[in-house]
Amino acid sequence: MIAGASGNASLTPRWERVDSRRLIALARKIYFQHLSESTHALEPFGVVVNLDLTEGRVVLDAPTLLPHEQFISAELISRRLKRSRNPKERLRGTGS
Repeated sequence: MIAGASGNASLTPRWERVDSRRLIALARKIYFQHLSESTHALEPFGVVVNLDLTEGRVVLDAPTLLPHEQFISAELISRRLKRSRNPKERLRGTGS
């Protein structure tokens, strides 16, 4: 057993270490590519992305991250899709 490799020590993104816009864009690209090409019935848990923001992978369970990796949950990816881009709609309460 590897010390410290017990699972999800921190699945919260370390926003201070990355360009969050690029990180989420890459995670979304990987996530939706997986959904469109996969025949799995399992819902993805999220996406693990390298800090160099060049590659990543979909995970079906809580991942053990390497030091150069970030985890973006499927919940965060889908929540960003539901937000309204129109600020007037958000003020009226029709956006989430």
